[in-house]
Amino acid sequence: MEGVMDHTMRDLLTRVGGYDRCVTEFVRVVDRQLPTRVFYRACPELHTGGKTPAGTPVYVQLLGGDPLYMALNAQVLERLGAPGIDINFGCPSKTVNKSDGGSVLLREPQRVHDIVQAVRAAVSPQIPVTAKIRLGFKDSSLLADITHGVQAAGATELCIHARTKQHGYLPPAYWAEIGTVKPHLHLPVIANGEIWSVADAIQAQTDSGCADLMLGRGALSFPDLALAIRARLAGEAYTPLSWAQVLPLVVRYSTELEARAPQYAASFIKQWFTYLRRQYPEAEALFQHIKRMKLPSEIKAAIIA
Repeated sequence: MEGVMDHTMRDLLTRVGGYDRCVTEFVRVVDRQLPTRVFYRACPELHTGGKTPAGTPVYVQLLGGDPLYMALNAQVLERLGAPGIDINFGCPSKTVNKSDGGSVLLREPQRVHDIVQAVRAAVSPQIPVTAKIRLGFKDSSLLADITHGVQAAGATELCIHARTKQHGYLPPAYWAEIGTVKPHLHLPVIANGEIWSVADAIQAQTDSGCADLMLGRGALSFPDLALAIRARLAGEAYTPLSWAQVLPLVVRYSTELEARAPQYAASFIKQWFTYLRRQYPEAEALFQHIKRMKLPSEIKAAIIA
């Protein structure tokens, strides 16, 4: 969720509720131990015990291909009080993959194992070390090797995005592929990918055999999706947030971005609208109105109007 799931968005969504945990945008690790300011920038919640204002823990995500430097940076995160460390083996970006990070590593299950093992060994046993993967790079032929390697390396949990790198973000997600490996693993497995609705969530659980789900773009489209899923699983009635209830969240997001990062605010606000319009017709109409605006103040004025 690079470029959109920053701490402002994490704050907004966890105030809405229903989320057990958040994961930061990835912190790129290459060939050095990063200064602490990099981690505080990615995860300002480190200043408040590693939790959002609503009290939701935030794991810091590392992305890189060198076990030594991944381990050294994990140690920094432990000293800074990160509640957990997540390792990104899922990013399909060509730029990231060309620099030896993300899903390109899925071509080499042993390297995935070695990175997880190095991070696990570098921090205290009570610090969760989780991993996020895809089904594979070109196909899922190495999925069993990858997942067993992550388990053998001592990961606390494994999240599987139910598409390969080649699939990118094109629908559908192949949740049943997760179900082929989950019965053979003893660590918790979390299903992810193409979960936009309660119906999607239930189908993902059924096909994958996973009780736990990770929401990504679906949470941006449907801010209270986690609450809606919880209600369905509990057999309780639930009325999703209306556009009138979501609009104040958009205004707050716009206000905070304008103050904190005015150079990026306009593009980030419009990016959120590209997701919201999937769920709310009103967001589509408003997006068409603001999409050519350049100034965050102009966009915010149009939203409030």
